[in-house]
Parts: sequence; C-alpha cells; structure tokens
Amino acid sequence: MTRYARQTVLAQVGEAGQRRLAASTVLVVGAGGLGCPVLQYLAGAGVGHIVVVDHDTVEETNLHRQPLYGMADIGAAKAEAARTALLRFNPLIAVEAVAERLTPQNAARLGSGADVIVDAADSFAVTYMLSDACQTTGKPLVSASVIGLTGYAGAFCGGGPSYRAVFPEVSIDGGTCDTVGVLGTAVAVLGGLQAHLALHLLLGLEPTALGRVVTFDAGRLAFGGFDFDGSPEPQSAVPFIAPAAVRSDDLVVDLRRLDEAPVSPFAGARRLDVDHVEEIVTQPPPSQRIVLCCRSGQRSLMAAERLRARGLGNLALVALG
Repeated sequence: MTRYARQTVLAQVGEAGQRRLAASTVLVVGAGGLGCPVLQYLAGAGVGHIVVVDHDTVEETNLHRQPLYGMADIGAAKAEAARTALLRFNPLIAVEAVAERLTPQNAARLGSGADVIVDAADSFAVTYMLSDACQTTGKPLVSASVIGLTGYAGAFCGGGPSYRAVFPEVSIDGGTCDTVGVLGTAVAVLGGLQAHLALHLLLGLEPTALGRVVTFDAGRLAFGGFDFDGSPEPQSAVPFIAPAAVRSDDLVVDLRRLDEAPVSPFAGARRLDVDHVEEIVTQPPPSQRIVLCCRSGQRSLMAAERLRARGLGNLALVALG
C-alpha cells in the first residue's frame, strides 16, 4: 500500500485501519466549497466507496473556493465533475455521482448504505433533513457551516445528540454567502476538519468525535468549540417536506421577497415576511396545515418558531433552493 504508507505507519491507522477505510462507505451531500476538501481528503485516505450528492452545476463564481473544478467544468453537474476528478486522483476507490436535490423522501434511501454521512451542503434545510434521517437510522452525521470568516464543524447523531438538540432554532440575521461573502481558505479549513471528523469516526478513534463541535474564526486565527453530549432532544420539531408533497388544501406562506421570486410555485400562496407571518393567525386558528417556504429554509424555520409560540402546531417547511 505505497499510496497510503504515510498514514498506515500511524499507530491509530495501521494496516487494519486502512482495510477498515477501504471497506467503508461515506455519503457526502454537497460538492461545493465544503464538499471539495471533504471529497479530496476522503478519497486521498482511501475510503473505498464515496457517494456524492449535489443537484447543482459548476459556476465560475464557485472556483475561488472549489478547487476540485476547473474552467472546463463550468456548466457541468458538480456530482459528475467531482466523480471524474476524484477517480483521476485515486482510481483505487469507487465514486458514485447522484445529481439530484436532497429531499426528506430520498435522504434515508441515499444514506442507507453509508457508514458516515457528511453534510457539506451548508444549507439549513439539508442539515435538518439529514439530522432527522440520521437520528432515525442511528447513522453518524458530520455537519459544517461557514460564512464570512467564521464557521464550525461537528459530529451528531449516531448514538449522540442530533443537530436539532444542539441548534433547535436558527437566527435570520446570519446572512448567506451570497450576501455576506466567504473566504475560500476559511471554507477549506472547515471542509478539511469535516473530513478529519469523518475519518476519526470511521477509524473508531477515541475519544469519539460524536457530541463535539469545533469552531474556527479565520479573522482571529482562533479555534474553539464545545461538547454537547447529553443534550436533550426537542420534544417536537417542524419537518421539512419536498415541494411535491405540498397539498392543494395546505395554507402556503411564501416568505421570499417579490424581487427574489416574483411568482410563487404554489397557487394561492400568501406572500409575507418573517416579521409579519403572525398575520395568518386567526380565531379560530386555521384548520389546514400551514406550509412555510423560502429559499434555504432559514426564514421558514424562524417563521415556524413564531407561529409555534402563538400555539399553531400543524406546520411544515419547504426549501425551494
């Protein structure tokens, strides 16, 4: 195993650990800024089977933080371009490309054969979907997020607390990479950390990475973090559903601005922002299910918390991408 000689010499890996990696399957959701270093380092370490899930295509604005791709890949499906690059890098492994959007309907199926699931999509909706699926199936989930110069990576589920147990609510003030920006090297550090956490779990190193979040501030050049082992699971949670699961009798609230989406995909949807979502609360309260939709799921989660505080419980969320 000349290719892996520098890691098999480690007492924590050895020949047995290398065989363990070769027999492992990792599902990586997202082949963007976080996914590129995750995929490169998992492939480099010799993880035997990698499943890449991403519905997006390569754009020129991606390239400063997604070095797995080149100019010739612009317009190509990220999952397919990533598979080609990884096999060129390490032809000894198997890489499966799935060019589709992750949904609550396919999350469990895609992760069924995986030993570890890596959430590299940096999407609130995807993170909660994967956490719910992993909590049900007992699969470990490695999730990360980065914006601007700060971010975190952590290991959830798999016998430890879920993402919802640690982050039951989200803030609408965080912004997105589109609005706030992001430095490519900060993404690389967090993606590399995700890959390390995944390898840590695959190799069964102790103490376990489960129940631990590591934070990184690239501006201050500082690492931090916290343990969350033992955090209680929320008693109830609002589920994400696929757009196709919205019914004709649902009360749909589209939280996107008109300049974001002049036309809603749902006929009869009300257009409200998070600060005014309580306007749908009536006496008696609406009897049908209320579906809250936005681009990433961030505003839908915030709006759901406001409505739950007003006593409404029949809620569902949709992320429209």
